[in-house]
Amino acid sequence: MTTHTALSTADLELAYDALAEGIDAAGPGKSELFLVKLALLLANQAGNRPQFEQHIATALRDL
Repeated sequence: MTTHTALSTADLELAYDALAEGIDAAGPGKSELFLVKLALLLANQAGNRPQFEQHIATALRDL
């Protein structure tokens, strides 16, 4: 069983900055593909498809 450690607020801010830089580096024509590839890499690392699907639902709320 794996344990989950939540990121600190400071680490979340750094992750946000890194994500924004990745989106900018991918460019407007490739940013969606970049985000899909990143999401699939993270889903694979987490190894929990139901949890990944719940995260999708959570992310879709209040767009």
